[in-house]
Amino acid sequence: MASYASQVKKELTSLEVHPEHARAELAALIRMNGSLDLVDHRFLLVVQTENPAIARRIYSLIRQLYKIEASLSVQRKMKLKKNNLYLVRLLQHSERVLKDLEIIDGQSWLIQTAVPEKIMTSEQRMRSYLRGAFLAGGSVNSPEKSRYHLEIYSLHENHNDQVVEMLNHFGLHAKSTVRRNGYVAYIKEAEKISDFLQVVGATKAMLSFEDVRIVRDMRNSVNRLVNCETANLNKTIDAATRQLENIEYLRHYVGFENLPPKLQEIAQLRFENPEMSLKELAEIVPSGPISKSGINHRLRKLTQLAEQKRKETV
Repeated sequence: MASYASQVKKELTSLEVHPEHARAELAALIRMNGSLDLVDHRFLLVVQTENPAIARRIYSLIRQLYKIEASLSVQRKMKLKKNNLYLVRLLQHSERVLKDLEIIDGQSWLIQTAVPEKIMTSEQRMRSYLRGAFLAGGSVNSPEKSRYHLEIYSLHENHNDQVVEMLNHFGLHAKSTVRRNGYVAYIKEAEKISDFLQVVGATKAMLSFEDVRIVRDMRNSVNRLVNCETANLNKTIDAATRQLENIEYLRHYVGFENLPPKLQEIAQLRFENPEMSLKELAEIVPSGPISKSGINHRLRKLTQLAEQKRKETV
């Protein structure tokens, strides 16, 4: 099963974008994943990635923007490396492409590691550049994981600083850190990661992220609420889970209708409202509001009945 980051990147590589915005995306992909070789007195541009969808994206953007054909090949890695390496090579017209994207200076021929001013001053180009930067050097944890984390790796410090600047232009609270052999711009807040996905155009991935995040947050809130409403604050959420398991056991093996009326009432109420606190349950008891301790007493009785029933069936 593909990782969440792979799903995000697959969606991004399928987006149709305006040619001018595509230039910004391609500039990031080449600046971050490209290299130059000299072959027969001509520059050979090689852009490499482990993701075939990204390789196809680079190939198609070059063809779309410059009406020229690059070559696309696969390089098998050594046995210890799981992923293949996909190479996009451009020998003809590579200088023209690199100059147009302002990756090499037209006069000095020096490689430019900084993001061009025309991108830094255009919100839409910044969106597209960040999309390309994430495709080239980005990763994001699945929202199912215990911690939220999105990052974009850069080889050069000035480029990393500009990535952070672009992220924070959209209010994403990005920070940076030094990583061995490079620099990382990262986001830790779940809400801001969701916002980033929207900024770069990964709408489906954003909605999926939000769905999982909301369920997780709701589950955590319910667990905290149940835990705080128990008589003993040292009890864990496992106690409430066992309580619900006992009620489910009684429903299945005894039947609520066979319980004493007061216990039947509480069993049905707790079964239908697993997220409610004891105080909230006490307020909606059909036979009239009772105290929280009264609810707790009846729940303990249900637990005793369930344990007794289990012993009888052993």
